[in-house]
Amino acid sequence: MPHLEIQLIVELLLMGAIAGFLAGLLGIGGGMIMVPFMTMILSAKGFPADVIVKMAVATSLATICFTSLSSVRAHHKRGAVLWPVVKVLAPGILLGSLMGAQIAVAMPTKILSWFFAAFVAYSATQMLLDKKPKPSRTLPGGAGMFGMGNLIGVVSALVGAGGAFISVPFMTWCNVKIHQAVATSAALGFPIALAGTLGYIWAGHNLPAMPDGAVGYLYLPGLVVISMASMSTAPLGARTAHRMDIRPLKRAFAFVLYAVVIYFLMR
Repeated sequence: MPHLEIQLIVELLLMGAIAGFLAGLLGIGGGMIMVPFMTMILSAKGFPADVIVKMAVATSLATICFTSLSSVRAHHKRGAVLWPVVKVLAPGILLGSLMGAQIAVAMPTKILSWFFAAFVAYSATQMLLDKKPKPSRTLPGGAGMFGMGNLIGVVSALVGAGGAFISVPFMTWCNVKIHQAVATSAALGFPIALAGTLGYIWAGHNLPAMPDGAVGYLYLPGLVVISMASMSTAPLGARTAHRMDIRPLKRAFAFVLYAVVIYFLMR
């Protein structure tokens, strides 16, 4: 691993700590925080403009590999993970995540940036409205679950997220209890992140003149530093969430996300 400047380490640690805490507190995916701020950090360090967003997305996905494992362990202890649902969704998710990484790499950076900005704006609006879908039906059959897994995997790989922003509303809409939907989505985060990360590594493995520390599109030093920070603060965020009313905080954070979208688009 290349030598890192102290300033870069501090910036990555701070971003990872904030992302982990907010993930635990508000139940949001790390990609929503990490991708825009990592894009800013890598841009300030002079990384090539045509790889920055893709590298931020790939690194965000890789950190989810670690945070999802610690999260699913806690949910599994409470018996909340619906493993049969994980088994039927996972094949479609794996294929979709691999495809999504290739689609993202083929996309011009500008289009990928717009796509990500739209995702963050949508997520911020959902947070602002505190929308909770009303359950109305049961989960579909094998073909429907495979197709849904495909969709979750593709979109998650495009934006560097763990997929809960699609899978939780989908499962609650299909009459799965909310705490089981959240727990099952945590278990699905690992195959999404792993397949997406491998896809980005493969897509970028032959590119010339990549920055030091890059493995394909994955920025390895960022992965190590961010993962350590986010895994240490996520449990603190989760404990805090049980002690306070987080609805006003969610609304305030939604406006922060809108500001991030505006900055991202202006870039």
